[in-house]
Amino acid sequence: MLQNKIILLTGGADGIGWECAKAYAKAGASVCIADKNPGGKDRLNELKNVNHLFMACDITNEKEVKQVMDNIIHQFSRLDAIHNNAGTGHPSKPLHTTTNEEWNTLMDVNLKSIFLTTKYGIGYLKSSKGSILNTSSLVGTIGQENHAAYVASKGAVNALTKAMALDYAAWGVRVNAISPAAIKTPMLEAWGKQQPNAEEITKYLDNLQPLGKMPEGDVIADACVFLLSDAARFITGCVLPVSGGAELGYRILI
Repeated sequence: MLQNKIILLTGGADGIGWECAKAYAKAGASVCIADKNPGGKDRLNELKNVNHLFMACDITNEKEVKQVMDNIIHQFSRLDAIHNNAGTGHPSKPLHTTTNEEWNTLMDVNLKSIFLTTKYGIGYLKSSKGSILNTSSLVGTIGQENHAAYVASKGAVNALTKAMALDYAAWGVRVNAISPAAIKTPMLEAWGKQQPNAEEITKYLDNLQPLGKMPEGDVIADACVFLLSDAARFITGCVLPVSGGAELGYRILI
């Protein structure tokens, strides 16, 4: 579905990002991972095919993001998609206890990074009639207690996705978002440890989705492959929940 596509994937070294990297490579794409963890380079040989790229990058640093784009164009001469997946869930607390530093860091990682990859990548996507995919979260739509800054950032990702979809439609560039609920990732594990009832959190998360226990990130990756493929060629401005029905109705959780 993604044969010969060149995809920039931020935050692709673990969690949902790594599942997406594997799925994109399996679907025929060349994956360009930009991640703050330089150890991610060692995982490239696990991907299908061989024509992939890893770049250690602070996705909130403008110069480093520009260099990432320059590296991709130097090696592949084009760019077909940007998946803005890099994110942080820290801190997990109400707004009034959030520090300035925590707020700024979270907003830089979850929002400014999208601004920067778009700033330096949109010209290439216009040429390829490519697409942008943003990793959001179900909490950006329905809210979540004790996670105010994160919820605000993901609500902003949803709104930004729709605005970008309108801005770039004239060039045939599609912009969508993926909206997971509870997925087994290192970031969700870290969030669980910050909760006052940490010992009960896994049971809570497993009961959250009507379709069953917390899945692995491959369920998100499969949906991402679709949204970046030509099969989704007339879909833009969509915030797609891949949530197992977590947002549906009142439920009795026992």
